[in-house]
Amino acid sequence: MTATPGTPAKRSYPPAAVPSVLRDTLTLMSLPLLAALALPAAFAGGGTRRWFGGRAESQRAEAQAAKDAAAAAFYELDTAQRDLRISIETISAVDDSPAARRAVADFAALGGRIDEVSQHYIQAVDAHDLDRDDLEAATAARARGELNAAKDELLRVKQELDRFGSSLGPLLGKAETQLARLAPAVERARQALLGASNALDAVRENGLRADDLAARLAVLSPELTKLNQGAGQHGVAPTLERAERVQREAAAIRAEAERLPEKAAEIDHRLVSLRTRAQALTTRAGQVDPVLSELRRRFSAACWQDLQQVPAQAQENVRQAELKLREAQAARDAQRWPDATSLLSTVRALLNTTDEAVSAAGDRLTRLNAVQKDPQQEIERTRFAIRDAQRLAMTGRTTPDPRHARPLDDAVARLERAIGTLEGRHPDYWHFLTETEAVRQTVGRVVGQIREERGGAH
Repeated sequence: MTATPGTPAKRSYPPAAVPSVLRDTLTLMSLPLLAALALPAAFAGGGTRRWFGGRAESQRAEAQAAKDAAAAAFYELDTAQRDLRISIETISAVDDSPAARRAVADFAALGGRIDEVSQHYIQAVDAHDLDRDDLEAATAARARGELNAAKDELLRVKQELDRFGSSLGPLLGKAETQLARLAPAVERARQALLGASNALDAVRENGLRADDLAARLAVLSPELTKLNQGAGQHGVAPTLERAERVQREAAAIRAEAERLPEKAAEIDHRLVSLRTRAQALTTRAGQVDPVLSELRRRFSAACWQDLQQVPAQAQENVRQAELKLREAQAARDAQRWPDATSLLSTVRALLNTTDEAVSAAGDRLTRLNAVQKDPQQEIERTRFAIRDAQRLAMTGRTTPDPRHARPLDDAVARLERAIGTLEGRHPDYWHFLTETEAVRQTVGRVVGQIREERGGAH
């Protein structure tokens, strides 16, 4: 039959016999001529042709009909096998699951069965020449029986093949779905690559090189070659995965290329902004020394010792920031965008640290002035926080939960000790402020714990 391994080569078969009615008509029309030709021969002593009657012709006709029916069954089986082979090849190209491998093996086994019954059919056809003039009735009857048996075998195998084909529905549907995705996926990948390439061309026309993006796009070139070679060479599933990955990466390159002019403008803006900020911090850092001088003059050493290094550190941070700004400018001029962005982030961090340190000196003086003038305001603020927490702890209870009462009691004692540090000739106002702040933080944690527990209970 068809192209399964081991299948015998396809042969040509003897043509069907001339229909019996036409053959009988021709015979009757020829009788006078045959008699005229045969009679002199008989008198001359020659032989005569044996003539068989209607029974032999009837058997010939029945054998020929059996041969035609077997040929039709053979053709139908061959066609069905060819059609089903396309389905099996579709499944095996897409699906490597155990079910798919089992289907391929079952089809190969059916192919062996088809080869076997096809060989029986061919042998039955080759064994009998139904067009012979001297075909005997018994020979025709035997031919009819063998051809009918071959036809029945062909039909039985055709039924097996049909049942097998019906069982392939789910596998074939899944495979066809993936194949239907293949061409659009490959086309989307090609269009994404084209879009990325066009975006890079547009960027270059604006004077931006985008070398890193161009390098990333070049890496996708071998992938495009494999996509063009097709699923027949690389398989459907790998080709689908490759097409989707190429589309994602090309789309990312295109998006970055389209954003590149905006990124360049943003970096230019940040360079100007950070340079201005560095200059402003240089001025502000110069104001720290007078603040420290006043702190040293009016308050105890504990209130300002941790700020002694602020002027020198601020000056060094600004110097480092200005150096990094020059490096960032050089990176931007060379269009090394990632380097420029990273350097600007470093500059920003340095300036933030400097800003906090410079601000801390001024804030320290402001807070110390306030508490020196009226410490009672800070005390009342802290006591109010404690009392509010105590009321919350007692809500709905006759006695407080020890887990809440203990830290609140400790907070009261800690506040009293902090108030005691204000006595004396040189009070440590900064210690007092840090203690009251710590008390309020403790109270806040207790309040949060109470609310969380009661919220969870509902």
